[in-house]
Amino acid sequence: MERKTSLDMFGILSLTGFAVLLGVNQVAIKLGNGGFQPVFMAGIRSLGALCVLLLWMRLRGVEFRIRPGTVPSGILLGVLFAIEFSCIFFALDLTTVARTSILFYTMPVWLGFAGHFLLEGERLSPMKLAGQGLAVLGVAIAVLDRGGPGEASLLGDALALLAAMCWAGIALLARGAPVSKTRPEMQLFWQLAISAPLLLILSLWFGPFIRDFEIYHLGLLIFQIVCIASLGFLFWFWLLSIYPASSVASFSFLTPILGVILGWALLREELGASIIMSLTLVCLGLILINRPAKDRPR
Repeated sequence: MERKTSLDMFGILSLTGFAVLLGVNQVAIKLGNGGFQPVFMAGIRSLGALCVLLLWMRLRGVEFRIRPGTVPSGILLGVLFAIEFSCIFFALDLTTVARTSILFYTMPVWLGFAGHFLLEGERLSPMKLAGQGLAVLGVAIAVLDRGGPGEASLLGDALALLAAMCWAGIALLARGAPVSKTRPEMQLFWQLAISAPLLLILSLWFGPFIRDFEIYHLGLLIFQIVCIASLGFLFWFWLLSIYPASSVASFSFLTPILGVILGWALLREELGASIIMSLTLVCLGLILINRPAKDRPR
C-alpha cells in the first residue's frame, strides 16, 4: 500500500483492533501466570515468536542481513526487551490488569521526556508539557491508591513503570541508533533473539517453571506468540510504515482504557474512583502528547 497522509477507515479499524488485541494480551498474561512462571513464560514467548518471525521472513522473501555497525545497538534492543517483559509479566503476577495497563501505557510520557533532551526536533511544546503533567498526576494517583488486600502491590506498580521506561528506551533506539536503519523485521529479530536466551536463563532463579498448569494456559501462550509477539508487532510496524506516526501513536490511549475494562469484565477486578480518575488523567495526557501541533502562521 502507498504511504498515506491521514488515517482512512482501514487504518482506524486496524489500529482499534490492535488496541483491543493489546488489551486482551494483558488479561492473557495475567491468566497465563497461573500455569507458568512469569519469566519462563516470557522467555518461551520470545523463543516461539522468533521461530514464527524467521518462518515469516523466509515465506515473504525478506532478506536476513545484519548490517555492519548495528550489532551493539541490536543487542541493547534485545536486553531492554528482556527487562521490559520480565517486568510486565511479574507486574501482572503481583497486581491487577487495570493498574498495570495504566502504568505500562505511560510509555509516551517517558519517551517524551527523554526525546526532549536526546532527539533532534522532539522538543516538548506547551501542549505536550500539559499532557505530560496530566499523565504524571494520573500515575501518582494510581500509585498512592493502595486499594484493598491483594489488589495493589507497590512492587508490581514499580515493575510496570520500569517496563514502560524500557519500552521508551526501545523506541529511542529504534529512532536514533544504528539499528534504526534496518528493516522492522530485523529490529524485531534482535529483540526476540537476545531476549529469549536471557529470559530463559533468568527463569532458573525464579522458582518452578510450571505452576497449576491446565491446557488452556498453553492456548494463552500460543496466542501471545503468534498474535502479539510476532505477527502482531509486525502488523503494527507495517501500519507505521503507511500512516503518519502521530496518528498511529494517538491510538495508544485506547489500550489502557480497554485493559481496565477487560480486567473488570473478565477478571472481576474492582474499579475504585481513584483508578477511574487515574485512567482519565493518563488518557487525557496521552491525547495531548500525541495531538499534532498546528502549523504556525508565517
